Amino acid sequence: MISEAEKFVLGMSSDAAAAAAESAPLPPPMQLEDQLATLRSQATDLSRRIDAQYSGVFVGVALPHAEGGAAGDSDAAQLELRTALPDPAELSEASFGELGRSAPKLVAALIQAKERSDPQGWLAFQTEVSSLKLQRNRLEREAEDVAAVLEAARQRERRAGEYNAYEQAVGDWDGAQEDGSDEPSAGQVSKKQSMKVVLITGFESFNVELYKKAAVALARACPGISLRVFSDRDLGPRREEVEAALQGADVFFSSLIFDFDQVEWLRSHVQRVPVRLVFESSLELMESTQVGGFKMAPGGKSKGPPPAVKKVLSLFGSGREEDKMVGYLSFLKIGPKLLKYLPGQKVKDLRTWLTAYSYWNQGGLDNVVSMFLYIAKECFGLEAGSAKPKEVIETPATGCLHPAYDGYFATPAEYMRWYEREGPVRDPAAPTVGILLYRKHVITEQPYIAQLIECMEQYGLRPLPIFINGVEAHTVVRDSLTTTNEQQLLRVGQQTSPTLSRDAVMVDAIVNTVGFPLVGGPAGTMEGGRQSEIAKTILGAKNVPYVVAAPLLIQDMASWVRDGIGGLQSVVLYSLPELDGAIDTVPLGGLVGDNIFLVPERVKRLANRLHKWVALRRTPPQERKLAILVYGFPPGVGATGTAALLNVPKSLESVLAKLREEGYDLGELGEDLQGAGEAIVSALTQQDDQRAIAEGAASVMRRGAGEAERFGVRATAVDVEAKQLKEMLTYPSGWGPSEWGPIPFLPDNDILVRRLEKQWGELGKYRGLSTSARGDSVVSGLQLGNVWIGVQPMLGVEGDPMRLLFERDLTPHPQYAAFYKWLQQDFEASAVLHLGMHGTVEWLPGVQLGNTGFSWSDVLLGDLPNVYVYACNNPSESIIAKRRGYGTIVSYNVPPYGRAGLYKQLSELKGLLSEYRENPEGSDALKGPILELLASAGLQEDCPFEPATAAAAGEGSSSQQHAQQQQQQQLRAEDADAISTEAFSKYASRVYQYLQVLENRLFSEGLHVLGQAPPPEQAAQYLSAYFGGDLPAEAVEVVAAADPREGVDELRARLDRIFRQPTASTSSSSTPAAAAPQPPPEVRQDKLEEAVAIRDLLALNSEELRSVVRALNGEYILPEAGGDLLRDGAGVLPTGRNIHAMDPYRMPSLAALDRGTRAAAAILDAHREASGGEWPETVAVNLWGLDAIKTKGESVAIALHLVGARPVKEGTGRIARFELIPLAEMGVRPRVDVLCNMSGIFRDSFQNVVELLDDCFQRAADADEPPELNFIRKHALAMKAQGLSNPAARLFSNPAGDYGSMVNERVGASTWEDGDELGNTWASRNAFSYGRGGERGTARPEVLQELLKTTDRVVQEIDSVEYGLTDIQEYYANTGALKRAAQAARPGAKVGCSIVEAFSKDVRPRELEEVLRLEYRSKLLNPKWAQAMAAQGSGGAFEISQRMTAMVGWGATTDFREDWTWDQAAETYVFDAEMAAKLRKSNPQAFGNVLRRMLEAAGRGMWNADAETLARLQKLYAEMDDELEGVQR
Repeated sequence: MISEAEKFVLGMSSDAAAAAAESAPLPPPMQLEDQLATLRSQATDLSRRIDAQYSGVFVGVALPHAEGGAAGDSDAAQLELRTALPDPAELSEASFGELGRSAPKLVAALIQAKERSDPQGWLAFQTEVSSLKLQRNRLEREAEDVAAVLEAARQRERRAGEYNAYEQAVGDWDGAQEDGSDEPSAGQVSKKQSMKVVLITGFESFNVELYKKAAVALARACPGISLRVFSDRDLGPRREEVEAALQGADVFFSSLIFDFDQVEWLRSHVQRVPVRLVFESSLELMESTQVGGFKMAPGGKSKGPPPAVKKVLSLFGSGREEDKMVGYLSFLKIGPKLLKYLPGQKVKDLRTWLTAYSYWNQGGLDNVVSMFLYIAKECFGLEAGSAKPKEVIETPATGCLHPAYDGYFATPAEYMRWYEREGPVRDPAAPTVGILLYRKHVITEQPYIAQLIECMEQYGLRPLPIFINGVEAHTVVRDSLTTTNEQQLLRVGQQTSPTLSRDAVMVDAIVNTVGFPLVGGPAGTMEGGRQSEIAKTILGAKNVPYVVAAPLLIQDMASWVRDGIGGLQSVVLYSLPELDGAIDTVPLGGLVGDNIFLVPERVKRLANRLHKWVALRRTPPQERKLAILVYGFPPGVGATGTAALLNVPKSLESVLAKLREEGYDLGELGEDLQGAGEAIVSALTQQDDQRAIAEGAASVMRRGAGEAERFGVRATAVDVEAKQLKEMLTYPSGWGPSEWGPIPFLPDNDILVRRLEKQWGELGKYRGLSTSARGDSVVSGLQLGNVWIGVQPMLGVEGDPMRLLFERDLTPHPQYAAFYKWLQQDFEASAVLHLGMHGTVEWLPGVQLGNTGFSWSDVLLGDLPNVYVYACNNPSESIIAKRRGYGTIVSYNVPPYGRAGLYKQLSELKGLLSEYRENPEGSDALKGPILELLASAGLQEDCPFEPATAAAAGEGSSSQQHAQQQQQQQLRAEDADAISTEAFSKYASRVYQYLQVLENRLFSEGLHVLGQAPPPEQAAQYLSAYFGGDLPAEAVEVVAAADPREGVDELRARLDRIFRQPTASTSSSSTPAAAAPQPPPEVRQDKLEEAVAIRDLLALNSEELRSVVRALNGEYILPEAGGDLLRDGAGVLPTGRNIHAMDPYRMPSLAALDRGTRAAAAILDAHREASGGEWPETVAVNLWGLDAIKTKGESVAIALHLVGARPVKEGTGRIARFELIPLAEMGVRPRVDVLCNMSGIFRDSFQNVVELLDDCFQRAADADEPPELNFIRKHALAMKAQGLSNPAARLFSNPAGDYGSMVNERVGASTWEDGDELGNTWASRNAFSYGRGGERGTARPEVLQELLKTTDRVVQEIDSVEYGLTDIQEYYANTGALKRAAQAARPGAKVGCSIVEAFSKDVRPRELEEVLRLEYRSKLLNPKWAQAMAAQGSGGAFEISQRMTAMVGWGATTDFREDWTWDQAAETYVFDAEMAAKLRKSNPQAFGNVLRRMLEAAGRGMWNADAETLARLQKLYAEMDDELEGVQR
């Protein structure tokens, strides 16, 4: 139920609270104190209820005897339990947490005993405790909000009665003196005795105080002028006050306002204001501009200036497209002086507008006062005696400054000449950093500017601060800055820019504190990266690190530290600069009230990272120390040295060879590296032996590096003591407000240590992951000279069920922290290279975006340059590595594509079907064998015999199969004679066409080797998959095999010769058709040219290694959109690029909207066919970052169509709203409710889309429509009647800053007894609601459960061939678990699941089970796929092993349990002696996991394996267990 306190909080977002703290009416402190007490009391009550659950859950639970263990061992365990937990009835949440820290193995055994003895009781406990904790989480968050408002109210109360010059100056707005004159008509001046001005600022809220001072000065100079000052944040809590002010206004003035809702509201409320001045805002709002007869045309451009003015305007600018805005600004500056010589009222009004703009643009108190005096005079004939508007006080459009210099420098060269004489940092070796500053902040003398410059100097950098309006950023970088790289290019005759200044200043790095795109700046905010190609050319020539680091101008400091950076601020600081190749974004501070403050600790992080990047350029390769990290998660299953789609051992060999070529010190590394990669991986695997780790670093080193030693590799290990780790994690004792700035709390210097110990217990007593018996963290690896290779530590979740189930916001475990801190401080790495996709450091707890000093990713990576090798087809997760992990991405290609073909029974079946179809009447004898093969291949589920619809063509839709379920038959061989020839013939055609679909399905074949160009046969595979039927096979083969020097004309001539050759007959058929000559296939010229271009781009895979080297040199890595060849075309090639995502304000794209709409319509049609015409009430749509980026938002478009909504764009093409389509336009269908399950990446990367969707759902819930035609409204009303808060919440995800459902962790660790547990785990991890305002991870489990109760269907898009349902764990852990949670919420009802394969041209959905079968047949169970993967060594074996885990996951979450899948898996990977031997040799742990999963499937009832099969598996597993133990001795 909603309390009064909750109702109050619901009306307050964090941003609104900040605005309210300044101006909006607040409840009295006493009322707020009561509300706060109520919230805290409710939270305390929930804690008591949680403790009550803990006190009863383990009563009567006894630890079982360990299998194979002695009775004494069990007795000892029971004794330990009684000692640690004398009375289970006294257990509480806190004591259980402490027990988990002090005795994790005991707690794990206790949980397991409860699971096995009382599975339903354990599930009920998890469900109830999870729900109670989530409710408490929400109340605690609401209490924090009320406490913030309470503090603001108390401050307001303390300030009450103080003299306020601004309030005094504004006085009684309604009672301002009026002269009774009529309002002026357009183009006329009407003399008045007063002028009321309403001013609303947007992104320049830092100027609010200045404008208020101007209001005071105006009131004193001319009492008839009244200036009311608001910021855009007031348009929420103070909207009525703003509206009342506008009703009596003579002038409306606004600047830098972009929010669509605010723009729409303002447009509708300012039209009656006679004079309207809108500067640098959204185009729609700028259209409101009117000064006399001068108006803005649609699009924000002035209507038809006179020809003379057009002529004047054409004289400004360089003539380059990218410099137009710079020329326009030049015109705005000098325009008023030129126009006064031109006649006409329209020109005069334009001059008035230009002059006002000039005053505003130049800024400062005197200019603002003069601007309004000038407007009063020119527009209303109002003069203030001696108070005349002064001439515009001008400052340069661009220039340089320094706190120690009074004034500005005209050029960077002039500045540097001064600095070299008088600047504080005289060391010539100090890196020179060009810093782009926002001019408005400079001319308004924002204090942070000087502080930033001085901080950079304090940390040993030589700053070159250049202020710009924003649009000139690229011209300053292009023309006024240069680098050693650019000068080298010039020396060899390569011109970089004809406008490069002769006295351009040499810089080592460039820092942009304005944000936005480099080309266009704020004016290019909504251009979607249109000019990024120009930026790449400019920055590529400079070839130094380009960093965007800025204080937040749209977001306050408190919300950043608590919730991370969101909304438009994230686009300005991350999304748009990344299109230009920006790296290492560091938020430097933010707003407190209306003022900008720095966090010096963040400036230090920026400065130190810049030092490290510059040091890479200046340090010879042989002196650099490089840490190469590979991955080994999950543990115990052969994962060491693996990465998605990458052959890590062979790639490691390539990297080491390239490093040696570049001059790195690799010690005694041998010349022949064949096999070195696998030997290194094997050595790293051995170092994970817990017995050696328990004995400490010396024991690990004694064991050596095994086979890797013959390549010159030696084992290294160190013990990091608890005391040393504490020192590594402790900030200097003297740190205080001067380092942390005005963040919401002052951290203790040991804050990180405290957080670590809260999770893992006292560091000195911790004996857990990778710690020795003495309690030291053991950091081990392999060394080759100055190159160190190690395995990134595991996160501390797998195999730790207590934390898995009951903790969130985990800290890394002590050894994880010690590992990265040792790399930084003891090994003193120059850089770190994360090899492959992906690791875990970027996923560590912290704010979701915008690292703070307490974000673990920031803490552990510190100042290390992080070169991150990442798959090109995953821009979604790579931006997490880029943003949270400071990764400079170097992309690698996906493996070649193969076609599934047919094999074993499937191939034989197709042959029999072909023979039968040639002569159905005479082939009755084939019916029985066909049906036998159908059964043995498990095809009857996909192709059931339907007597009434046997004539259906094609594959048959899954919806038809459901609708006619009662008529479906699974035929046996003995049924053959009972089926008519006609019916069987039609059935045979359906099965044949299904086999064709299966035969032509694509899969990713093997793994990629970094830097390796595909040989001709692989190039042909890429081209064949890309072109499909658009390019004949002969053309594909010719292009792939051709010499790169051959032109397209030569290739066409060769094809013509091939097509003219007579085709030899391969058929014995004597039919005329067999002998008839076939016309040569058409080969389109454009397709042939495209094929040659793609082949050449694929050959540039060598760029991958070159880019790794360039990144390690501290060079600029060219950016490119991430994607894959099949979906995105040649634009994603070549690889070796710093990949990025898309402009989030363009989602969904037009193409995505079309495909998503068609897919949604097909989903609805299929559901209705399967459910007797019923519409689904709620459809759960998975919104994932990966498919959203690659499809440009198809999943969003699916959700919009279901709801009945469409995108609305503003003038620049930015999507600004999702508006509801009127029911009348939707025909007969209702609005379908949508539960949006967002991945953490979607949530963080597309916050603007999240807010637009939330707004759409809120409006749908409030729409005045019949509930039977609006299921959103129907369900919201029902929840409201139950007293649930925010019943229109529809966007759910993990807790803020956290990722993943943890279902795959539970499946991986086998810590589950019932599938409903996994559904419950998903629900507890995804019960956090997101949207507008303060809805940033609010726990709403009650709303989620109500939505699950009405969920009829789940929708999942698959974005690529490489990542299918059966390839990765995330699909069953989210899609499967969501389906299970919905099924559990509505017992007895069937929840369907539609899969849309976005990489296919066909948008028709398939049912989940159908896609699973297709994927198993075309990939995992396909000998062609299996052999290609097994050939990849240890990494290939691991990939096979992981798909076995995923099979268990699908069985666990969706009850997909078909014996043929496990039968064929066992036959393919275990009982095929050659395959089994290969897997066993290349990766014993992975092969052991294959066996374990098969036994687990049988044990859990997923597979009805016969006794002989089980006996063979158990024997093999026992042998493998012994073998692994032997390996570890």
